[in-house]
Amino acid sequence: MDLGIAGRWAVVCGASKGLGHACALALAREGVHLVMAARTRADLDASAAHIRAQTGVQVIAVPADVTTESGRARALGAAPQIDILVTNAGGPPPGDFRGLARADWLAALEANMLTPIEMIRHAVGPMIERGFGRIVNITSSAAKAPVDILCLSNGARAGLSGFAGGAARQIARHNVTLNNLLPGKFDTGRLRSNNAARARRSGLPLQEEIALQTRAIPAGRYGDPDEFGAACAFLCSAHAGYITGQNILIDGGAYPGLF
Repeated sequence: MDLGIAGRWAVVCGASKGLGHACALALAREGVHLVMAARTRADLDASAAHIRAQTGVQVIAVPADVTTESGRARALGAAPQIDILVTNAGGPPPGDFRGLARADWLAALEANMLTPIEMIRHAVGPMIERGFGRIVNITSSAAKAPVDILCLSNGARAGLSGFAGGAARQIARHNVTLNNLLPGKFDTGRLRSNNAARARRSGLPLQEEIALQTRAIPAGRYGDPDEFGAACAFLCSAHAGYITGQNILIDGGAYPGLF
């Protein structure tokens, strides 16, 4: 399927690895030019070079921490225009809520709720003027099914979902969509670090912890980041203009509910 977005420009955050990189690559394969933002220059440059070589699109690599005002300004200002915005920031650390300080909560809200809101606020006006825009927040399945040791993420992601649901309905008439993609367990560095933390807490060998988790997923495996990237690219496509304000769970069937 031709997604109808070749030649558009996308800003993709957290694009050097994991699910952010998968989204950037999927968009580039559709002919979308990229601004890739991430904090670590070496990883970012390697990822940008990989995508250029594979796809031939224009790729601007911007080393930036988008949780800061200056980092957001560098990332958003690097694109000639922003047709597509994919927000993404590393999740806060796991932990028991009883051991967390107020500063931990404020940092989580800044990174995983307020930063995406600020980036959307900046990008949405020109999208409305041009009559096209696609915004996707990479959040977490924890926004729908809270995870015991991810209380910081549970709260911040749920807050972002609430904001997005209201904002999406304000801008839908302009062919600007706003959706949240909620990944379950995908084979990324973030998941591997969480698994290690769980194994330490449970006292189980790491491989046994992984086996327990995959048995709980109806698909019987972790997700492949490329699968996530493909879903993101479709939501950013010309064909997805009637999908907005949604929390779309991609978790191999792990969530047991209907809604």
